[in-house]
Amino acid sequence: MKYDAIVVGSGITGGYAAMELCKKGLKVLMLERGRNIEHGKDYQGEHKSPWEFTYRDERNNPAFKKDYPIQKNCYAMKDSTRQFFINDREHPFTTGKDKPFYWFRGDHLGGRSLMWGRQCYRWSDLDFSANAKDGYGVDWPIRYKDIEPWYDYVESFVGVSGQAEGNPVLPDGKFLPPMEMNCVEQHFKSVLQQHYSDRTMTIGRVAVLTQEHNGRAACHYCGPCERGCSTGSYFSSQSASIPAALATGNLTIKTESVAEKVLYDKETNRATGVRVIDAHTREKVEYSGNLIFLCASTLGTTHLLLNSANETFPQGLGNSSGVLGKYLMDHLWVFGARGDIDGYENMYHQAHRPNGIYITRFKNINEQEDRYLRGFAYQGSASRPSWRRAIGQPGLGAEFKHALRQPGKWNMRLAGFGEMLPYEDNAVALNHTVKDKYGLPTLNINCHFHDNELSMMEDMHASAVEMLKKANASNIKLLGTPEAHPPGIGIHEMGTARMGKDPKTSFLNAHNQSHEIPNLFVTDGACMASSAVQNPSITYMALTARACDYAVKQVQKQLI
Repeated sequence: MKYDAIVVGSGITGGYAAMELCKKGLKVLMLERGRNIEHGKDYQGEHKSPWEFTYRDERNNPAFKKDYPIQKNCYAMKDSTRQFFINDREHPFTTGKDKPFYWFRGDHLGGRSLMWGRQCYRWSDLDFSANAKDGYGVDWPIRYKDIEPWYDYVESFVGVSGQAEGNPVLPDGKFLPPMEMNCVEQHFKSVLQQHYSDRTMTIGRVAVLTQEHNGRAACHYCGPCERGCSTGSYFSSQSASIPAALATGNLTIKTESVAEKVLYDKETNRATGVRVIDAHTREKVEYSGNLIFLCASTLGTTHLLLNSANETFPQGLGNSSGVLGKYLMDHLWVFGARGDIDGYENMYHQAHRPNGIYITRFKNINEQEDRYLRGFAYQGSASRPSWRRAIGQPGLGAEFKHALRQPGKWNMRLAGFGEMLPYEDNAVALNHTVKDKYGLPTLNINCHFHDNELSMMEDMHASAVEMLKKANASNIKLLGTPEAHPPGIGIHEMGTARMGKDPKTSFLNAHNQSHEIPNLFVTDGACMASSAVQNPSITYMALTARACDYAVKQVQKQLI
């Protein structure tokens, strides 16, 4: 059977691409390299208590060091969630000397949409024009006006709760009612309003429902979102896009199908399908399709394109420009500070709000004012530590235990998200010496922070400390070091198959379409020409919906 479209990947963009193409009447095949995950049924640790796990759901499981030396560094990786993470021994990759990189992967239906942080922030023209302004990277072929209606479209389906603020640095969206800040967060916001006119603090904009939406229930604040959400209160491929695609009757899903190559016909200059390896039998199967959408995650998609090299494209499929694999980016994550806040001892935060606060970017907005380019934003929250604060502390007896029944001091945490510039030497390539368990070459990842990022980290620390001091915080401590938080730790890997205006310097055009192969599209993070400071998933989905609309119209006009 020849499908109208083949979508490789089932995560944030794969699920969305499949849904959009199915709704437009196309017969779609979704290929997923990992196993099936059934919504609700397979969320094994969803509502278990810590004492139901052998290691109390802590990170001291000896299996983590053996089988998950990379994955264990992810905030979401615990005994309750390890079924959503790959075994590093079975899926190796290599890095350049003294260039550590954390590649967090979930090979299963839904991918990382099951354990993502759900933060959704639009880009502005400050972000889309940054490359053109300072000369790092290629100019984006689109601006905010081109994607604004697609943000509207996607948010209306996904369900994003948030507060409109009217700050052009962070455009407002189509929001469900916002979650509430707690008392110390409200206090901190008032301090910032008193001392600063250049920054906005708002409740996080998050793909978690605060009211029933499109048949999905409102969040009940149970807390461990990364374990899976059987109520569908947070957006994932399982809770929203895949069911919508299946409802059309147009979707076929093949799990445990490891994409090996995108097939190519030199005579027609078209991608003709995808060859996969059966994860169990190792049998190779070829599927034919008219449209090919690659949504296997930034590095997964680039690995597939590099491995699809042929006589016409010896550097990787569609890679006459030579840019495929280059300009890898991630966010500078966590660099900031935390401090104790006096007062409010009679107040406590309610339940487990799956969200925090957001402080918009405020550096290098209208003019260059710092020794580094671009800027950063902060996410964080105020909270009171529970009895778990005593883990590792000395203490014994009834008096000690009684004291732990009282919550600790309020503290405010500001964790930065900084922009990483696109550098040619931050790149990936196939490693034919080290193979994975399917016999495929692995990736060698060379990525490191440059001077611009190191300078920005210093200011991320200093600015957080300054704001905490304005709030009279005490016991202030810095968060993040380059050694402990290398590239990849932000889980926002981007670039390597970037969009651009010129086929000589970019892989994709303004519609996420290959410059060289007209029926080949890439809509995951590989398409990004810069990283901005915002969590990127809502932008990926908006670009995906836009690309699907364009591709189908091109097919209807018989241009593809």
